[in-house]
Amino acid sequence: MNSLIILVDNVIYLYSIVLIINIILSWLTAFNVINTQNRFVYIALEASYKLTDPVLNHIRRFIPNMAGLDFSPVILFLILNFLRNLLREYGAGF
Repeated sequence: MNSLIILVDNVIYLYSIVLIINIILSWLTAFNVINTQNRFVYIALEASYKLTDPVLNHIRRFIPNMAGLDFSPVILFLILNFLRNLLREYGAGF
């Protein structure tokens, strides 16, 4: 059972990293720091959007943008950290 808890914890951790990468890439794209015409950049952006947008869109339905700021990644990050802490609490052996 501990190995399953560790696996789920690691998957949540990796998803948190993808979320942070998505946030950074969206900022860099918004400020025209990176060129989206570059094929590698486009593939990285597309992959990060496809991994994070389905979950973020569910959150965006309930929490609209406030003053042009999107707080859905912050809320998702808090939810992911809560789930990781919950797993650690119930799987106290690892």
